[in-house]
Amino acid sequence: MMIQTIGIIGAGQMGNGIAHVLAAAGYDVLLTDTSNAQMQKALKVIEANMARQVGRGRLEEAEMASALSRIKTVAGLPELADADLVIEAASEDEDIKRQILSALGSILKPEGLIATNTSSISITRLAAVSGRPESFMGMHFMNPVPVMELVELIRGIATAEGTFSAIREVVVKIGKVPANAEDFPAFIVNRILMPMVNEAIYTLYEGVGTVEGIDSAMRLGAHHRMGPLQLADFIGLDTCLAIMQTLYEGLADTKYRPCPLLVKYVEAGWLGKKTGRGFYDYQGEKPTPTR
Repeated sequence: MMIQTIGIIGAGQMGNGIAHVLAAAGYDVLLTDTSNAQMQKALKVIEANMARQVGRGRLEEAEMASALSRIKTVAGLPELADADLVIEAASEDEDIKRQILSALGSILKPEGLIATNTSSISITRLAAVSGRPESFMGMHFMNPVPVMELVELIRGIATAEGTFSAIREVVVKIGKVPANAEDFPAFIVNRILMPMVNEAIYTLYEGVGTVEGIDSAMRLGAHHRMGPLQLADFIGLDTCLAIMQTLYEGLADTKYRPCPLLVKYVEAGWLGKKTGRGFYDYQGEKPTPTR
């Protein structure tokens, strides 16, 4: 099917990034969130990020103006009924996603496709609650979306070949590289990345190294662009914990047990950069370690 209008559910960090790249590629975007303030914030973030691209010569001013004009905020799910594709980018919480997808499946036009940006949850399980599993699949963008080149594509057990082909075409059109992954907990990237982040937190928890020591060691000793604790803050410690819990429960292997220190930080509301505090405190001029 021809995809031109794409709905996005969730105007947070991932949702606004997805809206950005879709609009820049010529798609009409309908962005919705339970919070109007969050939607307005998302529009400002998108505009600022596009302006940065213009400043670096990666986007023309006319292209930026045209892209921004293609993004429209809407009040709720009924406004997405005529979209050709809807991408769910809500919090990494299965109960929340199930509620959204169940409602969306009964509203969206019969030929409409649904994708979820989940980073770890079973696609087959989420597809089942949508009521249209053949038109459903995983479309996992990497963060930050405008910068990262990869999108994981995950079929559920019932995903139709036409659904996969149509969504893969979108990924290619927006200039991303698709990577096919099987429907196992956390797919490819987070199956490898999150245990490393969790092990870095254990290294801190056990006193093997300090926050700065651990991050410096991996930046300089392994040439990682960002230390694992800094990366965890950037992703969101609540998201890291949710992915580790999915791995631990889905694969029944103790090597995926979330570090107790990660659990404590999330319980304290120290979720990383988005809350101003995680393994680093971001409230001053320069991030400073909290341990």
